[in-house]
Amino acid sequence: MKEIRHEPVAPTRTQWLAPGAAIDPHRHDDHQIVYAGRGVLAVTTSTGLWIAPATRAIWVPAGTVHAHQAHGELALHLVGLPASENPLNLAEPASLTVGPLLRELILAHTHAPPDDSPERARLRAVLLDQLRVSPQQPVHLPTPSSPQLKAVCEILRTNPADNRTLPALGREVGASDRTLSRLFKADLGMTFPQWRTQLRLYRALVLLAEDTPVTTVAHRCGWSSASAFIDVFRRSFGHTPGAHQPRSQSVSACPKG
Repeated sequence: MKEIRHEPVAPTRTQWLAPGAAIDPHRHDDHQIVYAGRGVLAVTTSTGLWIAPATRAIWVPAGTVHAHQAHGELALHLVGLPASENPLNLAEPASLTVGPLLRELILAHTHAPPDDSPERARLRAVLLDQLRVSPQQPVHLPTPSSPQLKAVCEILRTNPADNRTLPALGREVGASDRTLSRLFKADLGMTFPQWRTQLRLYRALVLLAEDTPVTTVAHRCGWSSASAFIDVFRRSFGHTPGAHQPRSQSVSACPKG
């Protein structure tokens, strides 16, 4: 098991990660906002997997052990906040909606040299104001603890296109659909269809970041047609899947080098 790295101060900076690159589990004494200006970021904590496409940012409270995984070429923007400064008043990780203004504030704050200038202080103040009013929209895949539930979830993680019903999956793992339904709600806080949809959306974001065609993504993730996939995706993220493909994104959110 890898040692968990302790970083007292959460950095405020921009860094690039190659497709498939990872940052090992670590924790900060500060809070942190994690945002992917390009690509798709997966943040893993003890409570599950958090997904951050370009329309979401992840709030990581001080002391939370977390690891990063890049899908597609990733422009990673990190905003550190002192533990005494909690604009969201949240003790658990959360997914926040990133609108155009908040996006530009994060980019400007992580690109600017760290200093104590009045200009940077004003920028930071507006950024905190925007964080306070940013809606929480979960893109979260909680981790099960029940052995039977873990078995079902692993089957679907291996093949998100598996369309078997909960009773059929229950027969494979030796549990009734009633037991599994109860476990999904008690252990994961959502129903079986909700969890499966979250899993499929997560897998779809990963495939889109790898520039997989939308129709292929739809079938690999279990939707009956591309139009059905696009409809669910648009309702979840507010835009079509094509916006997450590298060829549709801007050249970069920040210059390399």
